[in-house]
Amino acid sequence: MDLQTTWFFLWGLLWAVFFMTDGFDFGVGTLYPFLGKTDEDRRIMINTLGPLWDGNEVWLITAGGVTFAAFPTVYAVMFSSLYSALMLILFALILRGVSFEFRSKVDDPRWHRLWDGCIFFGSLLPAVLFGVAFANIFQGLPIDGRGILQGNLLTLLNPYGLLGGVLFLLLFLQHGALWLAIRTEGALQQRAVATGKMIWPALLVVAVIFLIASWFATPLYANYLAHPALFLVVGATVAALVAIVVFLVKGMYGRAWLASAATIVGTTFFGIIGLFPNMFPSSLRAAYSLTAFNASSSPLTLKIMLTVVLIFIPVVIAYQVWAYRMFTTKVTVSDLGYDEAY
Repeated sequence: MDLQTTWFFLWGLLWAVFFMTDGFDFGVGTLYPFLGKTDEDRRIMINTLGPLWDGNEVWLITAGGVTFAAFPTVYAVMFSSLYSALMLILFALILRGVSFEFRSKVDDPRWHRLWDGCIFFGSLLPAVLFGVAFANIFQGLPIDGRGILQGNLLTLLNPYGLLGGVLFLLLFLQHGALWLAIRTEGALQQRAVATGKMIWPALLVVAVIFLIASWFATPLYANYLAHPALFLVVGATVAALVAIVVFLVKGMYGRAWLASAATIVGTTFFGIIGLFPNMFPSSLRAAYSLTAFNASSSPLTLKIMLTVVLIFIPVVIAYQVWAYRMFTTKVTVSDLGYDEAY
């Protein structure tokens, strides 16, 4: 496998890992006003994310950094053409992070309501907009030969783009509900489990519609038809989606969460595999598309980066595995009394 192809799939993997890890943060934050019936419930929900949410966002920085270093042309075009959407995501992420820290600084219900609203919108907007952005990339954007988007933010809000936004939102809501089922107890856990069971049928319907719509709205299936063995990725993703509800009904919430994680990774790779070798396809003319081959850095740069990644990424993964193992115990009311609690 050549360097460009290797980095293309590493690029896709980093986005998949980000969606898998930060996805449950988005889900919990979006469910926050609906499942958090009391102030204690809301604090418990925040503290299930407390030690992990900022580490999860490191994968977003890594994915952006890899795009900049390995595919600088893609980075330039992506962050200029999707500027409005990406800035909304950035501001929402900043707002959410600030809200976690500021909410408990003043013991006033109005102060709490202000930051509760920020947590909700700071989670909902990125969940939807990431789906909208990637769905538009899958179908191709009206990029001209100079890499300029012939449109605006409303151009992204087309039927297929919005369908991608709904799919990502439901994936993250499911992921977040399962995380709460693992890390909470009592009435809050029961509400989380019931919510997960309620979301799953909607997720299944939207996922099926998205697969069908992708046939008509995108060229994603071309690679699958050329190499039928790739349909195993779709099959494995569907199997993971079914496993979610099987484990959920059996009360095996940890396994259900892992199945949800596999579903998110599989969904991301469904698009990544279908895109190859395109990274930023143009809907105006194929010659304007940015690919792993015409937008990559020099071979020397890719070699140096690959060496760095092979050394440090396993270290980061080992640290996160340790962190998840350390902080997977249930958060209880007594934990809210610690000074480091949110």
